[in-house]
Amino acid sequence: MISLQFIDTEILTEEVSGTKEWINKFVEHYGKSVGELYYHFCSDEYLYKINVDLLGHDFFTDIITFPLNESEEILSAEFHISIDRIRENAVTFKRSFKDELHRVMAHGVLHLIGFDDLCEEDEAEMRRQEDKCLLMRN
Repeated sequence: MISLQFIDTEILTEEVSGTKEWINKFVEHYGKSVGELYYHFCSDEYLYKINVDLLGHDFFTDIITFPLNESEEILSAEFHISIDRIRENAVTFKRSFKDELHRVMAHGVLHLIGFDDLCEEDEAEMRRQEDKCLLMRN
């Protein structure tokens, strides 16, 4: 089950259309299955407060992932995604808003699958995997 919730931001009907099917498709490609994935789309301020209060991180971010189980096969998590940060990053990285949104949605799931981005080598591999997931949208 994949749930999309808009907390304190506009509802992005067109941008999220078809994303549930796409996420299921790329999760299956990695030999995993979707348990419960909750996407919460919010503002910078909302996500910043979560980052400070729950993680002790005093900075803005585009996504925070909270795994809901420890299964390596069935993926379950809550994702909190800042729409403000997505808009800014789309401009910075010269991508469409929709592509950047989907990239970040995939990014959270890729962490659950086991990909990291803590060093340059891992970050480059994460970008390759994000690109691979984006190609599966069509």
